[in-house]
Amino acid sequence: MPTRSGSAKYEGFGKDGVGHVSTQSGVLSDQKYGFNTRFGDEPGTNPEELIAAAHASCFTMALSFALAREGFTAGTLETSAKVTLDKQGEGFAITRSDLTLAAHIEGIDGPQFERIAADAKANCPVSKVLNAEITLTHTLNG
Repeated sequence: MPTRSGSAKYEGFGKDGVGHVSTQSGVLSDQKYGFNTRFGDEPGTNPEELIAAAHASCFTMALSFALAREGFTAGTLETSAKVTLDKQGEGFAITRSDLTLAAHIEGIDGPQFERIAADAKANCPVSKVLNAEITLTHTLNG
């Protein structure tokens, strides 16, 4: 199985520092991040945004493969994730990831969809690595 990598560099310290994050694939290359991109609205990224994108994409892919295993061949899945960063003591913790899914799947019924989606939520690799509350809200248009 592949090992994927990312890297970060931070110049300066605290609120005045500026970081740059990169991914092995090059999709992110020296993308700016720092205090103002994390806690303000300055352009750039932040770790929570990257985790949200990773969780949404991982869950959606896991659900897609689970649906294929069940014999479904047509439809669309659109997922967003909202990752919450909360103050805990002197530091911070990611406390939850709220997934919102809009699904259109031909020929599926509600209970079957609920079962498959719940399993994908619990078992996608990113869900397994997050030590936070994970919720799933969805709409099914079948």
